[in-house]
Formats: sequence, structure tokens, C-alpha cells
Amino acid sequence: MLIQTKHFGEIDLDENKVITFENGILGFEDFKRYTILYDSESEERSPISWLQSLDEVALALPVISPLMIVPEYNPTIEDELIAPLGELTEENLVIFVTLTVPSDITKVRSNLKAPIIINSDTKKGCQVIAENPEYEVKHNVYTSFMKYKKEKGESEC
Repeated sequence: MLIQTKHFGEIDLDENKVITFENGILGFEDFKRYTILYDSESEERSPISWLQSLDEVALALPVISPLMIVPEYNPTIEDELIAPLGELTEENLVIFVTLTVPSDITKVRSNLKAPIIINSDTKKGCQVIAENPEYEVKHNVYTSFMKYKKEKGESEC
């Protein structure tokens, strides 16, 4: 199926890549269908992906695995909030957090308080509020990411 996006142009999307958010995501409750887009121009997959709305061409949120920011990330979430996604296992569980990317890269923030949970088998997702008090809505990513890259032996940005 062909989809239009503001930032990536027209994309031929496999219908198996559509993720349904029954309740939308926080701030965008009316938009229910999304896909994950990757920067395909680079040889290595970028750690940042895009949660692209299929219902609103201009809506594309940068997302990242929270484990790249906080390696021990383990949000406490009420079971009833994720029950509609179907049975979650280590193999089908995908977790992202949204990013806010200002022009000053040292001020990049992630929302660790409201992870996006996806069941890759059922293609259902939701955004929930983690009960963990230590997870911030505006967590500074830059220092966490530089530490992660250094531990992996990669050069700085």
C-alpha cells in the first residue's frame, strides 16, 4: 500500500507493517494507525526510528529503544493497560520512547515516563504511563547516549 508522509515522501508499505493503537498515543488520540520507519540510506541502522502516523501525513515522532538510554530500563505498568495487546513475550515485545530533538543536540530529551509498547505478533501498540518515579518525562539523552557509545567502543557524534 502506498502512503504519503511529510518527511519521507511516498512510501510503499507492506500492510504487515501497520501497527494499530486502539487509543492512539498521548496527545494524538484520534490517530490509530502507525508504522515504524528507519533511515534506510545509511548502511547501519540508526538507533533512532520514526513512529509514522498513517492517518496524518505530518505526524512522525522520533523514537528510540529506552535500553540505549537506560540499559536497565524496566517500567512498571499495570497489566490491564497492556492486556489488549495480546500475550507479550521477550520475542514479540518492542518498547520505544519518544524523543524531543531541539537544534542543540546536547538538549535532546526522551520521555521515559510514557513508553510505547508494541506486540510485534499482533501488530498492536499502546502508550502507557510507567509507575516508576525515577523515570522522567524529559530525561537528558545526550549524556546517556554518549556513555552508551563509549561503552560500545564507538566514537562520539
